[in-house]
Amino acid sequence: MTTTSPPVTSRETPVRTRFSRGAGILLLATALVAVTLVASVGLGSRDISPTEIVRILLHPGGETYNSHVLWTERIPRSLLGLLVGACLGAAGLMMQALTLNPLSDPGILGIQQGAAMFVVLGILFFDITSLEGHFWTAFAGSAVTAALVYLIGTRTNAGSSTIGLVLAGVALAAVMSSLITLMVVRDTEAYSHLRFWSVGQLTGRAKVLDETVPFAVAGLLLALPFGRALNILALGEETARGLGVRVERARLACAAVAVLLCAAATAATGPVAFVGLVGAHCARLLVGPDHRWSLPLAMALGAVLLTGADTAGRLIGGHGEIQVGVMTAVVGTPFFVWLARRRNLVRV
Repeated sequence: MTTTSPPVTSRETPVRTRFSRGAGILLLATALVAVTLVASVGLGSRDISPTEIVRILLHPGGETYNSHVLWTERIPRSLLGLLVGACLGAAGLMMQALTLNPLSDPGILGIQQGAAMFVVLGILFFDITSLEGHFWTAFAGSAVTAALVYLIGTRTNAGSSTIGLVLAGVALAAVMSSLITLMVVRDTEAYSHLRFWSVGQLTGRAKVLDETVPFAVAGLLLALPFGRALNILALGEETARGLGVRVERARLACAAVAVLLCAAATAATGPVAFVGLVGAHCARLLVGPDHRWSLPLAMALGAVLLTGADTAGRLIGGHGEIQVGVMTAVVGTPFFVWLARRRNLVRV
């Protein structure tokens, strides 16, 4: 007589899905953004304690010096830093996906140089010297440059439209940089105004927060649904067409949103390098190449990087502040060198 032993039941271990992992990382990134915001508001040449910040926020009518500093400088500056960092992080990831170049940064398509060119033209020929005027001329320059890059890049015989866009952007950036130098060295007033805008800074930029918010928020909201399209475009043009995607239309729409993000950020603070590069790669290192998760994470990490760099620049400067464009270059240059020396770059 044979007896059958009861089946051995094994306790099934829960499998961590990509959804739960990505959601957890996004929650942690959101908490990190909140901590960075509190630090940015409270730290500086005059530290304000968290309890004092809460008291001022609950009683905004106070006339104390800390209340004045908080409402007129710290809060607008911190919010602007978060917005600009999020825009640069998203723009960097989208441009890397569109150009299939993991070393791309929002400046690779010449957008920052185009913004600077229009700022100089506005100073020389239209006497535009206000912060608001610089914002609108830089925004127009970014948009016009992006249109030129697209028209030139899509009509080159580079073998691929993505390579054509990169070549057109690099060429236009070089030409514009030379023209900017030629115009600025001949005009002292243009040099003095461009010197403060081109260094990349949040100091004294609170006045352009109202102009920045509509474009930045619109760009960020428009960028989020493009995660799936970027996943398909990353497979290559032929594969994307085989899946029924209109490649040119999808690429043009993604590029337009990326340009909107980069234009708003550059117009608000001037050219700030490496935020898009570092934010995009750190996002992929954490959640992988799925743009549905890496895109919002790149926004959060870009916001943390830029705002944290601005806060650090206030604290380590001996006399005055170190501008945020300098701080991001200090962090981003070694990262870029390390990334370029890797044999296997993070997959775009």
